[in-house]
This record gives sequence, C-alpha cells and structure tokens, in this order.
Amino acid sequence: MYREAFGLIYAGEDAAALRELVDQRTVGALPIGGKYRVIDFPLSNMVNSDIRKVGVITSRNYNSLMDHLSSGKAWDLSRKSDGLFIFTPYSLRETPGVFRGKVEALKSCMGYIRRAKQEYCVMTETSFVFNINFDEMMRSHCESGADLTILYHKAEPVHGDGDQFHEVFLDVGEDGRVRGIEVDPMLPTLSARSMKTYIVRKDVLIYLVDDSFAKGEFKFSENLLRNNIDRIKMMAFEHKGYVGTMRSVASYFRVNMDLLDPKIRGELFTSKNRIYTKVKDSVPAKYTKSAAVKNSLVANGCIIEGRVENSVLFRDVHVGKDAVIRNSIILANTDVAEEADLEYAILDKNVNVRQRRRLVGNSEFPMVIRKGGLV
Repeated sequence: MYREAFGLIYAGEDAAALRELVDQRTVGALPIGGKYRVIDFPLSNMVNSDIRKVGVITSRNYNSLMDHLSSGKAWDLSRKSDGLFIFTPYSLRETPGVFRGKVEALKSCMGYIRRAKQEYCVMTETSFVFNINFDEMMRSHCESGADLTILYHKAEPVHGDGDQFHEVFLDVGEDGRVRGIEVDPMLPTLSARSMKTYIVRKDVLIYLVDDSFAKGEFKFSENLLRNNIDRIKMMAFEHKGYVGTMRSVASYFRVNMDLLDPKIRGELFTSKNRIYTKVKDSVPAKYTKSAAVKNSLVANGCIIEGRVENSVLFRDVHVGKDAVIRNSIILANTDVAEEADLEYAILDKNVNVRQRRRLVGNSEFPMVIRKGGLV
C-alpha cells in the first residue's frame, strides 16, 4: 500500500429492514453470489491493498460470522504478528451488550487502535458490496493533507423510496472537500452517497472518538462527522465502480440478481483484485437429463432435475423433477420438491418446499422463507 495502514470493519449495523434474513446472523454473514458472504468484500479489499492487520467489531448474532471468519486463514490473515482480530460487544464496563452507536464500538476496541504500529486506519462496514484497492484513495488522502477522507459514489436521489435506510449524503465542493452531511433525509437533494468507508490518521481517530464519547455522542455520521466538519479537513473520494447495498430484503435481492450480469460479475470477481472466501469442499453440481438452467449461478453440490432461470443457487440445493425456479435466491441445503413453482422468492438455509407448492413474490417484495422452514 502507498502508506502503511491497519483495518477496522464494523459488523454491527442496524439491519431491521432485512427482517428474517438477519434473525440469526449479521449483515456481514449474509450469503451472496452462490458461495460468498458479504464480509468477504471488505476483508478482501483490505487484503488486496496489503493491509495485514484487520479488526472486526461485532455487535449481535455474530456466531455465524465468527464461524465463517475462523482464524482468517482464507484471507491470509492467520499470522503470528498482526492478522485478524475479532471484537465482541462486551469490552467496556459501560456496555450492556449492544453498542449505542459506532463511536461506542470504536471506543470498545481503543486498545487495538492505540497499539497499532501503522500511521493510518482504513475503516469500513459490511453493508456495501464493492471491489476496490485503497492505494489510490490513500494517495489522494495524503496528497490533499486531509485528516479524514470519505469514500462515496454517485447515486441519484430517490424521493420517498421505502428502501432507503440510514443513508448518508455528502455535499462535496469542487476541491473535493466535504462541506455538509445529510443523514436520513426525507427528500434527498445530494447525489454523493457515502459508502461509510474512511481513511483517517490514527491520532486523529483516537482524538475524535475520545472527544465524542466524552460528550455522550455515540453516532458516527450524525455526531462525530457532522460536529467536526469545520474542525478538521474532511475530504471525499469517488468510487466509480459498481456498488451494491444491503439495506433491505429488496436490496439484498437486487444485489444477487445484479451478479447475473456478466459485466458486474466480472468487475467484482474476475478483476486483479480477487474476492476471497472460506472454501468448503463439495462435489460438482449435477444436472440430470430433465434439467434446464438459464442465466443462473449454481454452486457446488447442487442436484438439478427441474428448470432454473435467472436465479442464484447456493451449495447442496436440490431441485426436483418438473420444479420451476425463476428470479429467486435459494440458500444452502434447501430441497425444492417435484413440480414446485417458485418466482421472486428467497429461501434461507435448510428450507423444504413440498410437492406442487407455489411461492410467488415480486421484485420489490420477494417472498422470504426463514431458515429451516417447511412449506
């Protein structure tokens, strides 16, 4: 990397709009693209930027996330020095188990931050899906003399969008300096949408977190950033590639459907910046003579006897004879019996769909069957 940095990934976002999908997991542990998890993207982005010390801050429902991360070996973060660190929400005496905001979460791992030998910190969350090498952003940060740089992408404001959830928009001047911040606007007027990814000097981060925490201000964007916009030099850096969000069931559905586009899939997975994940060995997918598959992602271990169109199937999914699956996401170890008909559906892990059952949603309100469900 252009300058040495350590990483921090906040995996404690409020994700109520994802409903059943996060009952037993965090946003970062959400399966995506047939064999990946959402946290694979920020972790891989850091590793591809030669960041070898990464901390992951958890908040709730983190068992699945910790099982996936394990020792960090899949990302070459299982090391004697530096490597992967996982922080649970019980590090502060004042914390009852759930953080009151990201500032409190950062305060809870202040020992990790202070002990870091690197001069800079790259912070991100698990609610955005994108592929980036942070070198160019770091170079821009250093050359501009910024105290803190925010990554953003251009997104046209959508008025009254029910999918909008805890959005942050930036007012960026011609010189790249952040002049204002809008948080959860009812009528967005700005197009620079924060990706909640930052580069900041370690000493500046320590000062800002300690100052906000001392004042009882626990929200990062609403309190820490807005209250210091005139006190520090806050710059913005634009990401011009694909950006997917994990804000609601509808947005989770859209991101997975986006991966069926070869251009988007190529940008995310076949560029020089690879996306790494925990590998689970399995036999290849099996297609019988009655199978018909079109424009779909099918993971290892699947047995396809029916018809699959415009869908994403995770590991060990069975599609029975004459079953039809269209525009759907089927998570691991799910069984769809003969003559079942699914369209615009999201089936969580270990779901059983009986013969001749019909499940139909739509692109904005896909039908969700919770983990272990029987239909």
